[in-house]
Amino acid sequence: MTRIRNPWLDRIDGGLWIDGESIPGTGTAIDVIDPSTGELLGTVADADVDHATLATSAAAEAMPSWSTTPPRERAEVLRRCFDLMTESIDDLADLVSLENGKALADARAEIAYAAEFFRWYAEEAVRISGSLTTAPAGQNKIMVLQQPVGVAALVTPWNFPAAMATRKIAPALAAGCGVVLKPASSTPLTAFAIAQLMSQAGVPDGLVNVVTTRSSGSVVSQLLHDPRVRALSFTGSTSVGRSLLIEAADQVLVCSMELGGNAPVVVLDDADLDTALPGILQAKMRNGGQACTAANRILVHHSLHDELADRLAQAMGSLQVGPGREPTTECGPMIDDRAVAKAHALVTQAVAEGARLVVGGAPLERPGSYYPPTVVANTAAISPLAAEEVFAPVATLIPFDDDDHAVALANATEFGLAGYVFSSDLARALALAERLDVGMVGVNRGVVSDPAAPFGGVKQSGLGREGSVDGIEEFLEKKYIAVSW
Repeated sequence: MTRIRNPWLDRIDGGLWIDGESIPGTGTAIDVIDPSTGELLGTVADADVDHATLATSAAAEAMPSWSTTPPRERAEVLRRCFDLMTESIDDLADLVSLENGKALADARAEIAYAAEFFRWYAEEAVRISGSLTTAPAGQNKIMVLQQPVGVAALVTPWNFPAAMATRKIAPALAAGCGVVLKPASSTPLTAFAIAQLMSQAGVPDGLVNVVTTRSSGSVVSQLLHDPRVRALSFTGSTSVGRSLLIEAADQVLVCSMELGGNAPVVVLDDADLDTALPGILQAKMRNGGQACTAANRILVHHSLHDELADRLAQAMGSLQVGPGREPTTECGPMIDDRAVAKAHALVTQAVAEGARLVVGGAPLERPGSYYPPTVVANTAAISPLAAEEVFAPVATLIPFDDDDHAVALANATEFGLAGYVFSSDLARALALAERLDVGMVGVNRGVVSDPAAPFGGVKQSGLGREGSVDGIEEFLEKKYIAVSW
């Protein structure tokens, strides 16, 4: 099916977005590829360390006026951002599908979710609170104010190019901060589109800057060592997060880190599979499995293991695979050929070690980066397919004996972002959810993300929380003033 050209491809001229305008990069360009076809969508500018400094200067100069703008006025601007994103949902979803490959239904859900952060933090901008108490000795009052932390460096991944950007930008602006956003170079177009919409909504020039670069290490390092930058918010792999934390220590930056995951799904022996199956599909197949909250290990009681494997294989095997922009597509391509090769290698190794391939398991021979929805049953808990974050449409089933065994398997990882529990006994499910070493748990449901809920993990899945009231706290500092009267 041939579709019309997305209007954003003509509005985004490929330049960096600094101080409210598009400016050229180093002279080289970064290709943006449609993973559905392998074809070139366009190019964006390649920034260097000087551009990072220029963007930081723009944010630092715009911030004082913005931070002293009445909270209600800041809120109204953020609300207009929500309105404009909502009005543009079809074109923005189509743009996400083009550069990311995800199915249009997933892309529309992402844009709606991304826009909600503007609405949520428009409401939170007017609720930044302080406190006033009397010192225990009675000698003075303890006045506590909350003030913006400073310019924030924001680094986002390719898998949710809209939502990961707004989940950071919205609370930073609500708090009064200026920002420099470095999106993933494989999916930068959505970030530039959002920056233009924000300018249209009334966000002052210089407050939000977007820089794309091939030299992520040096450009981000420049941001982290600029004394005007006081906060880092990063979403990405744990390995990169560790490196950034080391660099951030040089300037003692406030850090919010949303890192890798290895989400367990625990299907107890009393689970209703008619309820569990749709939830597992949601947890596994959102964005084709390319999500940090995706079900990476499906731990299922041995009495239900074979039935769930067969039913899951039937459901996943019937999903329509194709280009993200096609309305009938239910599972789009992976982000690139390297991701396909990694997924296939992990599946092949698991099967060689004794796991049972139930459906899928071979790259599709067609243009684009496609791997079919795949189910692997009776997988060993120590298999790399279970131990690593697969980031693919691959469902890995591991049998367990009892609740204690399930908890032990679930917690046997350095990661602790999300988890899921399915049971007909709510008390039992909640008791098990409390025992999981994760920051978020879905009970009898496959989606946990909500702008009003705290998003984040424990162990090596990150630091801090995004969304909820907690998200704005990452961009605020407390100031104590001792005063007597």
